[in-house]
Amino acid sequence: MARNIQSLERAAAMLRLLAGGERRLGLSDIASALSLAKGTAHGILRTLQQEGFVEQDEASGRYQLGAELLRLGTTYLDVHELRARALVWTDDLARASGESVHLGVLHQQGVLIVHHVFRPDDSRQVLEIGAMQPLHSTALGKVLSAYDPVAHSEAVESDRKAFTDRTVCDLGDFEQLLDLTRARGFAADVEETWEGVAAIAAPIHDRRRMPVGAVGVTGAVERLRRDGELRPELIAAVRDCARAVSRDLGAGRF
Repeated sequence: MARNIQSLERAAAMLRLLAGGERRLGLSDIASALSLAKGTAHGILRTLQQEGFVEQDEASGRYQLGAELLRLGTTYLDVHELRARALVWTDDLARASGESVHLGVLHQQGVLIVHHVFRPDDSRQVLEIGAMQPLHSTALGKVLSAYDPVAHSEAVESDRKAFTDRTVCDLGDFEQLLDLTRARGFAADVEETWEGVAAIAAPIHDRRRMPVGAVGVTGAVERLRRDGELRPELIAAVRDCARAVSRDLGAGRF
């Protein structure tokens, strides 16, 4: 019979300890709870911290679960399930808005389009499922960056390329946009990625209220705006769609 690897067992026990009870624990608390020498506990914590599974508060020195572990915790939600839950709602959004609808998830430092509903007219359109969009300039990407700590790190650490003269590249300005996104519950892209194109997106959450994707409408600037402002009925429709998909995933009401 194969023997278990002790260091992995200890790391797993440490993560379970941090996942329950108090939100943050000190080194002495962790070592005592797991009957480990402080040096041993510190070595495991340092490794977990380097991998992003644990974070240390600079002020108190206490430890808590890291963003990477939270990201892994959402992998039970298969992309195909997310797409299946969103099918009806995204179709309804396309009909109500008259625009194309995209469903995106974080993937390899960008936004992967996992579902695309064509604009309900007779115009020629190209299916964009499998396409990648940037995190820092698109509405879908800003939503993921605002609500998902891993996406935020990816966007902050990446080279924020200017696609148009409206693209926000400065880190401080970008962080302000993310604050605005969280405050409003949606993100916008008005010719920041493509000239003449605007988009509105909102976050989708799972049953633990973890961000698992974003949904949005995309279309010509003159159709998405009225008197220089994004049409409020489109914003409401996108947010309603995101909330409906989130409810189907067990998130409850937001």
